[in-house]
Amino acid sequence: LFTKELERALLQCDIDIAVHSLKDMETTVPEGLRLTAITKREKVNDVLISKKWKSLEDLPEGATVATGSLRRCSQLKHLRPDLNIVDLRGNLNTRFAKFDESKWDAMILAYAGVLRLGWSDRIAATLPTQLLLPAVGQGALGIEIRESDRDAATYLAALNHEESWAACVAERALLRTLQGGCQVPVAAYARMEKEKLVLDAMVGSLDGTLRLDARGTTSKLSGAEAMGVRVANKLLREGAEDILEDIRGSK
Repeated sequence: LFTKELERALLQCDIDIAVHSLKDMETTVPEGLRLTAITKREKVNDVLISKKWKSLEDLPEGATVATGSLRRCSQLKHLRPDLNIVDLRGNLNTRFAKFDESKWDAMILAYAGVLRLGWSDRIAATLPTQLLLPAVGQGALGIEIRESDRDAATYLAALNHEESWAACVAERALLRTLQGGCQVPVAAYARMEKEKLVLDAMVGSLDGTLRLDARGTTSKLSGAEAMGVRVANKLLREGAEDILEDIRGSK
């Protein structure tokens, strides 16, 4: 909602620049606007917040874990079918307040958000991406302007981090091809490895019983978008469309 309000303000010329948490942006930018830069990406990992436990493995059988993300829910249920997942909404301060008032064993949040709001001392464990793939664009800030504003584009070019841009372009192309968004369990992480851009992606069912994984690589940053489309199409061929349609139909 807040993202759309900022985009409306841009289109009405009330503001000239909007800075978004990239994972909250639609993969298709509204007509008349452009995503002009992505700053150097923060750590993409999710983190475990717990008063007692230091890792996912430490959580007792049947532990209650709070998250507002279908992506996390799917992956957690795949890893630990015994977990009791509860829905958690609100801004970060609200989530911490709810957690502290509850008897929940843990909650899962994005590292970048926890760090930016000064809650890093509450992190019990940083979860490796091999365990929990992040959301598309997680940890990145996107800068949006009016398409016609050439001066702003010129000034803001210096803030663009080329590798972060390529990684996020690949992830967003994947999500766009899957016709996904925040309301489907899709995860992706692109990064540089040995001079190649590598993309890992996952689509899963809400109950965690089904999980599809795919990987793509490209030796050129300019090939990021095409790689994202390729990986998405691989997932679709393996059955991702059926999983996503089931989820959309159940809402």
